[in-house]
This record gives sequence, C-alpha cells and structure tokens, in this order.
Amino acid sequence: MAANGSSCEQSQRRPGPKDKLNDLSVRERRQKDKEERLSLVLWKRPIITLNYFLLETIIKLKEWTYELWHRRGTVFLFLVLCSVFSITYSAEGGHQQYVQYLERKFLWCAYWVGLGILSSVGLGTGLHTFLLYLGPHIASVTLAAYECGSTDFPEPPYPDQIVCPDDGGLEGSISIFSIMSKVRLEACMWGAGTAIGELPPYFMARAARQSGADPDDEEYEEFEEMLEQAEGAQDFVTRAKLGVQHMVQKVGFFGILACASIPNPLFDLAGITCGHFLVPFWTFFGATLIGKAIIKMHIQKLFVIITFSKHIVEQMVSLIGSVPKIGPAIQKPFSQYLEAQKNKLHHAGGSRSADDNWLSWVFEKVVLVMVCYFIISIINSMAQSYAKRLQQLRHSEEKTK
Repeated sequence: MAANGSSCEQSQRRPGPKDKLNDLSVRERRQKDKEERLSLVLWKRPIITLNYFLLETIIKLKEWTYELWHRRGTVFLFLVLCSVFSITYSAEGGHQQYVQYLERKFLWCAYWVGLGILSSVGLGTGLHTFLLYLGPHIASVTLAAYECGSTDFPEPPYPDQIVCPDDGGLEGSISIFSIMSKVRLEACMWGAGTAIGELPPYFMARAARQSGADPDDEEYEEFEEMLEQAEGAQDFVTRAKLGVQHMVQKVGFFGILACASIPNPLFDLAGITCGHFLVPFWTFFGATLIGKAIIKMHIQKLFVIITFSKHIVEQMVSLIGSVPKIGPAIQKPFSQYLEAQKNKLHHAGGSRSADDNWLSWVFEKVVLVMVCYFIISIINSMAQSYAKRLQQLRHSEEKTK
C-alpha cells in the first residue's frame, strides 16, 4: 500500500504528455489572443476600437466610483480640507502674499510632477517629457546663465520667460553647480513624478501574487513566462531582463537603487519583480525615489548643462561650418538664431524674429504630433484591454460547458 501511495504521489507530481500538450495549447491560445488584440488599432479597425475604448472607459469609471465610495471617509476628509483651503485662499488679509507664493510654487511643482508621471506611468507608449520639456528648459537656463553671467533672473517673468538681470554678473562667474542649483527643483519634481509612475506595475504584480488570480497585464504574463523559461534563455534581451530580476531579488534595496539610478528601459520589470516577490512598499518606492529624483536626475542635468555650455555650443557651431560644401550654409542660420536668442535675453518683451517664430512653430508641431500619438496609443491600449475582457469571458464560458 505504501509503495502504491508513493507511486501515486510521484505520478501526480510529474506532468505527463497530456499535461504538456495542454500547456502547449494554452500558450498557443494566449499567443493567438494576443495577436488578435494587437490588431485592434485605430488605423486598422477604427469603429470597433473606438467602441471598445468607450466601453472600457465606462467600466474604469464604474470601478473608480466604487473605490471612492468604498473609501468615502477619506474622500469626505479630502473635500473638507479642500473647502478649508478654498476659504483661506479667497479670504482677504495679509496672508495673501504667502498664499500667492505657495500657489505659484505648488502649481510649478505639480506641473513637473505631472510631466514625470506621464513619462513613466505606462499609458499607451508613454510621453517623452524629458526630451520635450525638461531638457529644453535646462538647456535654455544654461544658455541664458552663460550669456547673462548670472542665474538671478527676475521673477516674473521667469520661469515663463528668461530675461537677464539689470545688474548682470561678471564674465566667467557662472559654474555648472550654480546652474544645477537653479534647475534643481524642476528636475527633482520631474524625477519624483517618474518614480510615482513606476508604482502601477508594482501594485499590479503584488495584487496578482497575493490573490493568486490570473494576471491582467501583458508584461506580468511575459514576466511569469520568463521565469518558467529562465534556464533556456539565449537572446540578449531575455538575459538582460533576467539580470535585472536577479539583481532586484538578491540585492534588495541597493539593487532597486542601482536600476533606478541609470537610464533603464527595463525598470518596469524591477517593479513587477518587487511586487511578485512581495518586497515591502517603502523599500521599493524609497529606492526608486532616491534613484530617479536625486541620483539619475543629477546625472541627466549634468549631461544637458555640459552639452549646452558656452564653449561646447561654440565648438558645435564651428564644427557645423567645417562640413564640406553645405557646412557654411547650415552654420549661418544656427549662428543667427543663437545671436537672436542672446539679444532677446537683454530686452524684456522684445519682438520675436522670423527665425525664432519658425523654430518655435516647428517645435510646437513636433510636440503636438507626439501628444496626438500618445493619445492614440492610450485609445488603442484601452480598447485592447476591453478585448481581453471579452476573451477571458469567452474562455470561462467554454470551461463551464
């Protein structure tokens, strides 16, 4: 009997050929479902995509409404605090100068935090707000600081417009550290926003692990498949993902800090790994916040400031002019544009040149195109999420039959 019992246990532990075939069919079905969802995009199936997007939006709004009602005590306290702040804001008195100062700072910080969240939250393709907003802001402050010989730009119009102070600084008195100090608040707020944007993968993986439910996320499904096939991984991307996963799992806080402190497109995997292995929230978020808002942002700031420092820009313009045949023709508009920008720094509210207007128009159109593509990717992503709901419902009905 004992021998029979042990043989039965062994037969239960070892998957037979039928189980392997079932696993293979499940993977094939998942791959087929994934390909079907990925084909659901606006430029291929616009009507169905928009319909699914609206239905998914309604479902999400219902879920959020239920969550708010479930936490109605917290919502009520938040509304009371908002009412108190509103009364304080509108009441006359000597405190208004402080209220206005705090309002400007709060809106400025919220603006950069919001841009940071959009950059990393994973909605659609993500909006590259460093290249579109923070990088150009740091570059403009750097160029202005070297031209003005000071970073004490009058406020207002700064930060909306940069104008040299009347009592400009001495030539050569500007250092990299003074420019870094001038843009530190914006950079750190943007970095904090990117850290907040990394939380959804962590919470999703943590909830899936604790509940034992099937994950409702493509990246998490890929993560579980990667863990199952870790021994046979051959390609570079899979090995890089496994390296991030092992570093975070074994090193802990300092592993997360290392992954967050460098430009790392695989950091979403670190959040999923931490959630899957139930790493404490403050260990994950603390390391991510320090890495992204302090270490990584200082590295990125330093790179932009050095790239747009006075002597580097002059060398770049001279190198453009040294290109055979077309160099001088390209160098002339660049030199004129830089000269116009320098002149504008010394004249508040001056008229904008034709070149400046043209370049501003081009930049605005580039930003508009990227924002439109970002919105389209969100619509596609939400439509695909609704399609996944329908697929899961269909498979569950097939199982019950």
